[in-house]
Amino acid sequence: MIIVPNIDQVPSALMTIISHAWTGSAAVGGFAGASVMMAIQFGVARGLFSNEAGLGSAPIAHAAAKTNDPVRQGLIAMLGPFLDTLVVCSMTALVIIMTGVWTSGSTGAALTTQAFETGLSQVGGVVVTIALMLFAFTTLLGWSYYGERCTEYLFGVRVIKVYRVLWIIAIPIGAVGKLGLVWLIADILNGLMAIPNLIALMALSPLIFQLTRQHFASSGKGTAR
Repeated sequence: MIIVPNIDQVPSALMTIISHAWTGSAAVGGFAGASVMMAIQFGVARGLFSNEAGLGSAPIAHAAAKTNDPVRQGLIAMLGPFLDTLVVCSMTALVIIMTGVWTSGSTGAALTTQAFETGLSQVGGVVVTIALMLFAFTTLLGWSYYGERCTEYLFGVRVIKVYRVLWIIAIPIGAVGKLGLVWLIADILNGLMAIPNLIALMALSPLIFQLTRQHFASSGKGTAR
């Protein structure tokens, strides 16, 4: 509703993102006073938090899928980063650029809310609020499941109830705690997950390539038939 009526501004908005990516302008607005390197660092960290690509967390959920074809399930899993980053985050970035609020000094959800309120009046703020509630709730559900499966694997089924109690206690602590500290802890833990997972992916890459070639080879034969 914001982008389509102003579709003619999309090319200039994209050019703004590209042309300012490696200049000082990348450090204004949401990264006031920060260096370009810090802007990129925060961008990568938030991107990982959004789509979990490379962290090894989403496969915990996909491993529970009822399928005999790991490659097919992997292709489905790839939709997550695509929709989260290339679609949702890109559209949000375009709205922020096109409404001109990217230099306002606001950050995070406040910046997004300001952009949507500029484009859709008060309705925009309601849309962002509802989206944040849904994102937060589904994130709590998803990561609760991930942690529960990991706890069960490490310590057995008996510890699950203890984990659930600790998880419930952690929710209000995370909600009222200092946001900067919460982000810092999340980024550190994400990094600790990503490092061993990426090493494992490199070690298993020959098997992944083999299974992928076999999958598409069999799919091609099925299509030909």
